Amino acid sequence: MTDANEARNRMLNGWQLSKMYTFEVAARHESFALAAEELSLSPSAVSHRINLLEEELGIQLFVRSHRKVELTQEGKRVYWTLKSSLDTLNQEILDIKNQALSGTLTVYSRPSIAQCWLVPMLGDFTRRYPSISLTILTGNDYVNMQRTGVDLALYFDDTPPNHLSHHFLMDEEILPVCSPAYAREHELLKNPHNLSHCTLLHDRQAWSNDSGTDEWLSWAQHFAVNMPPSSGIGFDRSDLAIIAAINHVGVAMGRKRLVQKRLERGELIAPFGEKTLKCHQHYYISTLPGRQWPKIDAFIGWLRELAR
Repeated sequence: MTDANEARNRMLNGWQLSKMYTFEVAARHESFALAAEELSLSPSAVSHRINLLEEELGIQLFVRSHRKVELTQEGKRVYWTLKSSLDTLNQEILDIKNQALSGTLTVYSRPSIAQCWLVPMLGDFTRRYPSISLTILTGNDYVNMQRTGVDLALYFDDTPPNHLSHHFLMDEEILPVCSPAYAREHELLKNPHNLSHCTLLHDRQAWSNDSGTDEWLSWAQHFAVNMPPSSGIGFDRSDLAIIAAINHVGVAMGRKRLVQKRLERGELIAPFGEKTLKCHQHYYISTLPGRQWPKIDAFIGWLRELAR
């Protein structure tokens, strides 16, 4: 009896650990045949390894039937513990590899922020940190950072996802902008009431998937300006509304941070002067909790310098 108890309570040895990977693959697929393909073994070799592991551990890991295998309750417990341990180990190795100011840094951004604000300034970052290789991805959705390998994300909103770490970047104001020619044609200079005869351009996904005309409505209500009966032209990106405005299509509701350079160059004008409205939303940076890697901290610090 003593020998049986000792065998039952014995800690895992190296031989058993070497077979645990075979078990992890078989458990993940719930198939010895698929596990065999991944491991470049025969199904019978996988089955033999699992049989030996079960005998050594004194635990039945799988229920075998003619067409399939299924994890037992004990097998599920072992699998999820093993999976969790591998995930933790992989994360630790990743953290160790990223303790230097080098390697790839993947940044996800809302398209308008990338186009109008971030991308034109990237040369400064690469000059400062030549060993960091940047990858810039864009989209309007909240990205799954863990699944896509994104290191940090730039958003414009007022309700950041609560499962991530967030870093405030900068506030924003909105104001109507158009080309000088469009302003002259519609006699807009210091006369916002003439907007009723204009085509309004706006970002329908300014801070959510369906912001609609919220930017224009907020501004018009604040300054007591009548909106035209038509909602104008909507885009899914603020920078597209700005490009349309530069090409005399109408008046865009511009985000000051994103249109400042265009205003300075004279491509756009703010026909109503400083009638700007501060947004409830703001720009912020999201990272996975615990990702305090030097290259991520360097990029966040650089972004904050730009914002200032």
